Amino acid sequence: MMFSKLSAHSKMSLRFGVLAGMILLAAFSRMIPHMLNFSPLGAIALFGAAHFQKKWLAVLIPIAATWLSDLFLNNVIYAQYHPTFTWFYSGFYWQYASYVLIALVGMLMLKKISWQRVALGALSSSAIFFLVTNFSCWIGSTTYAQNFGGLMTCYAAGVPFLKGTLLGDLCYAAALFGSFSLMQQQIPALRPALSASNQ
Repeated sequence: MMFSKLSAHSKMSLRFGVLAGMILLAAFSRMIPHMLNFSPLGAIALFGAAHFQKKWLAVLIPIAATWLSDLFLNNVIYAQYHPTFTWFYSGFYWQYASYVLIALVGMLMLKKISWQRVALGALSSSAIFFLVTNFSCWIGSTTYAQNFGGLMTCYAAGVPFLKGTLLGDLCYAAALFGSFSLMQQQIPALRPALSASNQ
């Protein structure tokens, strides 16, 4: 097979390139028309956490892909809503923080990958995103009372949007983990190196 004679460094580079490429492609699939909140971003955080052996890459690559797709969305697709070039949208740090938390949870849950763990990770991803982003809508809000009741009201208002988040996390997780597993079966060079210092 053409990949069987690759050096260890070339195999690491190939694995890194495929993983990063899949994450970037998934992030930019946000440009495709979709139902509200149907997004790849939670799934790519899980996918990176499971497959990058350098854990800083497990956080950095999905966040970078998210930011690049945000740049395109805000300044090309939705440019009419932004009078100037937008590097970061208002409150972006809450959503990005949720993706970092999802990645950290993924590192714990997906040390061994199985479909059950991936499904549970996707459900956890949806829960984290829901809790963090709705909290960000409540804190300091003039719409919701700044007490426990107001917070619960805010969470209740966010429930209708949870369906899209759940479907997005489950579908994209299945697509990313499933397709990479198939590729690993066909291309042994994509399988993880024994050393944890590798990509």
